[in-house]
Amino acid sequence: MSTYGIYQQEKVSSTYFFLFRSCYNLNIMKQPINIVGAGLAGTEAAYYLANHQIPVRLFEMRPQKMTPAHHSEKFAELVCSNSLKSKSLDNACGLLKEEMRILGSITMEAAAKSEVPSGNALAVDRDQFSQYIDSKIRNHPLIEVVNEEVKTIPNGITIIASGPLTSDELAKNIQKLIGQDMLAFFDASAPIVEKDSLDLDILYRKSRYDQDEGSYLNSAMNEEQYRLFYHELINAKKAPIHDFDAQYFSGCMPIEVMASRGEDTIRFGPLKPKGLRRTVDDHPYAVIQLRQDNAVDTLYNLVGFQTNLTYGEQERVFRLIPGLANARFVRYGLMHRNSYLKAPAVLNHNLSLKAQDNVFIAGQLSGVEGYVESSAMGILAAIFAKAKYEEKKFPDPPIKSVIGALNYYLHFASIKDFAPMNANFGIIYGATKNNRQATIDDALKLIQEWKSLL
Repeated sequence: MSTYGIYQQEKVSSTYFFLFRSCYNLNIMKQPINIVGAGLAGTEAAYYLANHQIPVRLFEMRPQKMTPAHHSEKFAELVCSNSLKSKSLDNACGLLKEEMRILGSITMEAAAKSEVPSGNALAVDRDQFSQYIDSKIRNHPLIEVVNEEVKTIPNGITIIASGPLTSDELAKNIQKLIGQDMLAFFDASAPIVEKDSLDLDILYRKSRYDQDEGSYLNSAMNEEQYRLFYHELINAKKAPIHDFDAQYFSGCMPIEVMASRGEDTIRFGPLKPKGLRRTVDDHPYAVIQLRQDNAVDTLYNLVGFQTNLTYGEQERVFRLIPGLANARFVRYGLMHRNSYLKAPAVLNHNLSLKAQDNVFIAGQLSGVEGYVESSAMGILAAIFAKAKYEEKKFPDPPIKSVIGALNYYLHFASIKDFAPMNANFGIIYGATKNNRQATIDDALKLIQEWKSLL
């Protein structure tokens, strides 16, 4: 062979070696990681893995099979509230958001693109929020979307992020694998009304304690109006709940259930008038707040009015609220069952199942509660799945961070009394009221350091 021929052969061999090495570095020579469910946790997991050059096969049963709570086929639909809770770092959920930003959260990206006015809370336009995530995920070159219902756990490394509305067949297979039933509670969402159907001469703009220029519409009630509303609310017809003794998560308790605990219960809860005077001389007996639900400012949701009333009763009773006499409802409140695992009994410290350690559990199914907490567990499950995929060992997240404290809770909480957990400073190691700023600073520093080890 001529010198030129040998050179060409070596050049071709080098090219193939370079391509093979590139494929190996991109992990595309290995089976993709399966993710079941394209909600908040599932899309977080897919985004994290794909952005770390790990191929993903993302399964989502919608629109082929819808759930009782979803209204669209878009990924990461917010089915209850449009609020992601506090933006402040001295609130544990606000601190968790910042930790997630450090870790590359798509939820936080989408929230920044779709935020609507909501005082100190981070609220979003639901459609813009889910559209942003849907587009990012579907157009990522390392994410394959499969629109079908998963009934059995796929082979290979798998993240189950099917959420609290996991389909019956998959739930049965998970229960069979772990050797015990799932736990459950009921969750509810609030109705949404059209702004141009509201009486803006009666309603007034204000945020509690004047936190901003007035992100909320407010409806003030005097004592007579409140007592009439209360009587109709607690006597209104409810939608039937089948095959389950109703247990409610405290953060999403139906307004009528809360009201049934005493005449003043909701007046010191979601209808609390404190900080919402219309004028200095005004002393409302109760105040209902409505929060902007979309970016173009045409829809508002009734804050704290999660409900299981029948649709007809929602219109009748909620139109008793001053300013809502002619309200047009574009979405009614509804209730749905939320399933979750008894995490300390069935999960390892890395969110994998004790019964099958290549299967990871993410989102609300893992035993956390809330949009932001579920998203955070999606990122964490992806980090642990990445370690499994690359045959490495990653350290657990620092227990002095919110995400680390939630993970710690999931495997060290009481098995007997286990219940879903929200982000709060009470679960962070060493946190007290007197060292709040130090806790915040430590958490963000430790998350940065942890990220560098992954």
